[in-house]
Amino acid sequence: MAPPATTVQIVPPGKLVYGMQLPIVAQSTLFAAPWEAEAGTTELRRIAEACDRSGFFYLGVCDHICIPRARAGAMSTAWHDTVATLGFLAAATRRVRLLSHVYVLPYRHPLATAKAFATLDALSGGRVIVGVGAGHLEAEFAALGVPFAGRGRRLDEAIDLLAEALTHEFPDHDGSAWTVHDLGLRPRPVQQPRPPIWVGGSTRAAIRRAAERGDGWLPQGSPRAELPAQIAYLRAQRARTRGDAPIEIGAISEFCYVGAPRFEVPPNTRTGRGEEVAAGLRELRAMGVSHCGVRFRARSCDELVEQIEAFGSEVAPHLAD
Repeated sequence: MAPPATTVQIVPPGKLVYGMQLPIVAQSTLFAAPWEAEAGTTELRRIAEACDRSGFFYLGVCDHICIPRARAGAMSTAWHDTVATLGFLAAATRRVRLLSHVYVLPYRHPLATAKAFATLDALSGGRVIVGVGAGHLEAEFAALGVPFAGRGRRLDEAIDLLAEALTHEFPDHDGSAWTVHDLGLRPRPVQQPRPPIWVGGSTRAAIRRAAERGDGWLPQGSPRAELPAQIAYLRAQRARTRGDAPIEIGAISEFCYVGAPRFEVPPNTRTGRGEEVAAGLRELRAMGVSHCGVRFRARSCDELVEQIEAFGSEVAPHLAD
């Protein structure tokens, strides 16, 4: 298997852009706020529109199809379909990019994934970022009839075929899991040569996969203190396998609250004026991070929209220099 021949770079070199995971559509107790349980389409649209006008680079939607009963207490079963939700966001916004953060690629045939994201890119005017990962719920794999063992190898090949199908109308691929010849795929993406593929995960295997096959890296839960070593490993693997091909490096920020909190926030929350919140993100940029997911403390949709707008007006200007 050969990694994708082309590298797609969408973040301006030397810049740090910011995005966020869309709330409401995934309601794990690990990160969902209580107000999200009663929220719906109206709130989703308000949040997406706020991000769009506040300069957010992406909106992310994650992926689970079904949650095992044994895990439902912690994870809940409230997980919107990724592509359908991104399609809704495409119609509700004009500029913000649409990121799958992350799509469990081994669940699907890569051509089906290519069809879905090529269509989304065409309908959104070229705003798709395809974030992919290996998945972790063995019972979910079993329910879908997909082997859990060997999912990393399948993901490697699936990324290669996905990139080929997003680049060429008639992809050509001979692999151990899939062979594809003389099969055309339309509509074609707007982005050329193809939409970017960002690879998620913070294990050594996931970082190596991102370095070898990705246009970008989406770490999952990496503490700030671990990022420098992970980025160094990523860059070393990239140089070894792809030479000087650029790669867009991600991070997820600590929770933040722009301004003085009106309620007691957990101690790991970064608060203060725009420049104070921006200082932590600038530290990430100094490490080599180019795109960062930001997270907010908020007790309601109204407060979250206020925080999004405050970030765009008070924090973002301090990230531009």
